[in-house]
Amino acid sequence: QVQLVESGGGLVQPGGSLRLSCAASGSGFSIYALGWYRQAPGKKRELVVGITKVGSTIYGDSVKGRLTISRDNSKNMVCLQMDSLKPEDTAVYYCNVRWTTSWAVELGYWGQGTQVTISS
Repeated sequence: QVQLVESGGGLVQPGGSLRLSCAASGSGFSIYALGWYRQAPGKKRELVVGITKVGSTIYGDSVKGRLTISRDNSKNMVCLQMDSLKPEDTAVYYCNVRWTTSWAVELGYWGQGTQVTISS
């Protein structure tokens, strides 16, 4: 069993930055793939970025070059650095821990979500 707690969301102006963090409890963190997903109002939850246990990454097309994922297995943490934010990045962001890299499939453990709002 893995429990996840996200932090770092908030209200930012367009062009600004935010850093989301996700702390995991439980064992075996280093063997999991990790992901950040988001869900905007009226839309399906979508993958923002994923990172495998060996550090390979996959980014959604809309966020390439602006968002960066990192993991620290010694601290059981995964972070998402978000730069050059746009209003369309507004969503609830969820941390995910999973045992496969079938990123399109909703599975694994999920955090409670943190709201990110980009608005002037």
